[in-house]
Amino acid sequence: MLDFARHVLRLGRIGWTLARHDALWPLELAQGLETPAMLARLVSRKRPGRRRGERLAAALRDLGPTFVKFGQALSTRADLLGEDVADDLADLQDHLPALPFETMRKSIEEQFDMPLGELFSDFDTEAAAAASIAQVHLARTPEGAPVAVKILRPGIEQAIANDLRLFLWVARWLERLAPFSRRLHPVDVVQTFAESVRIEMDLRLEAAAATELAGNFSDEEHFRVPSVDWRRTSRRVLTLERVEGLPVDEVDALRAAGHDPDAIMAVAAEVFFKQVFRDGFFHADMHAGNIFVAPDGAIVPVDFGIMGRLDRPTREYLAEMLLGFLSRDYDRVAAVHFRAGYVPADQSQALFAQAARSIGEPILERPLNEISVARLLRQLFRITAQFRMETQPQLLLLQKTMLMAEGMGRRLNPDVNIWEMARPLIEDWMLDRLHPVSRARHAASELRGRMDRFFVTMDRIDRALERIAESESTRRRGIPVQIQGLLGGLALLILLAAILFD
Repeated sequence: MLDFARHVLRLGRIGWTLARHDALWPLELAQGLETPAMLARLVSRKRPGRRRGERLAAALRDLGPTFVKFGQALSTRADLLGEDVADDLADLQDHLPALPFETMRKSIEEQFDMPLGELFSDFDTEAAAAASIAQVHLARTPEGAPVAVKILRPGIEQAIANDLRLFLWVARWLERLAPFSRRLHPVDVVQTFAESVRIEMDLRLEAAAATELAGNFSDEEHFRVPSVDWRRTSRRVLTLERVEGLPVDEVDALRAAGHDPDAIMAVAAEVFFKQVFRDGFFHADMHAGNIFVAPDGAIVPVDFGIMGRLDRPTREYLAEMLLGFLSRDYDRVAAVHFRAGYVPADQSQALFAQAARSIGEPILERPLNEISVARLLRQLFRITAQFRMETQPQLLLLQKTMLMAEGMGRRLNPDVNIWEMARPLIEDWMLDRLHPVSRARHAASELRGRMDRFFVTMDRIDRALERIAESESTRRRGIPVQIQGLLGGLALLILLAAILFD
């Protein structure tokens, strides 16, 4: 009862904030909520001249860090809110005044159980950047290395946990009271969102992501990931090599420093291709504030809290689908969706190809520099709902990242399309994957992995059988030896089938 009252009061404050920003309009989109929508129109404070997405973004910013993160997640769901709103939410960032230096000092010293002076020889008391989850200070280690130190704000974990409990409570009630919502799986959406936010609350995981990305590009001259200082990194503190350079969107400053924006764009296209298709591990928060150009011209990313992963089959599906669209081969686009199992087999492949053409042609008819693959994918995800295609979260995250990459490319050179630069790389990658030698090598690797898992499972079965033999289990006493052997053999066959055919 206490939780119920607390949640209701919190909902009241949220509703008041949304009304103050004239951002209760999402109620109008939901079937069965006509009365609440009518009341929302009455109580909302009108904000003439501001787009719906702008009003919603402003309200979410006022509601705090969890709501900012949720708004960023919603920016991938143009199928729910519309493209204009999704674009406004994609730019949602939060900036707050920095907490006092002494507060952050205490937090760092508690994490490492030692004075700040033993960790850093110099530490700027003024924050270089501050947001609702963490703030960043510049420092120098006793070894003389310049570093950037990211520290979570005290109490942020509990604040976000409280908001997530509220989100889950609302999602469960929504599924009970509004049957139309069930097809959107609100509980699953909240649980997936909660997991991604919890990952951001452990800075060791962000450090691990930075290290993995750096390893993938260890031989790359023009793309460099800041190194992690693991000795000064913990769950609430992340210490990275300090980045010297210019933000990638400051084109005039880049030219004044002697950099060629076209060369930077070419490197960005190649790097993005390698992250997505070669490695299946990509930086998923590529807004301009997170990408710098170093004095030597190398692209340097920061902030690795949101990363995306794609397995090999998804990468192959994505590459073939993109090539199908770019070559206007809509039958190929449809075929790859059905072959991947994304669209149920009982749907019409010819109608799906027709639907793909209906969204591809208007976009591909534009001048080359205006073609947006991210918007094409966004419209594709909207139309595929008619064919009962299941939502693919990893592709929604990638679509959002593509939108950021396109925006970065347009700022560098509005007359060049980043996807035309990446297209030869994607085509060569697909040809290599379709080559018989490559397929045989992949099949051998898969078989080796399955066999490794098989032998590990067999070892576990052997140990389990030994423990069973040593116990005095009453369940076993009444079973004849022949049946025991039959059951054991059956269990072994089931495990073997699961390993070889998963």
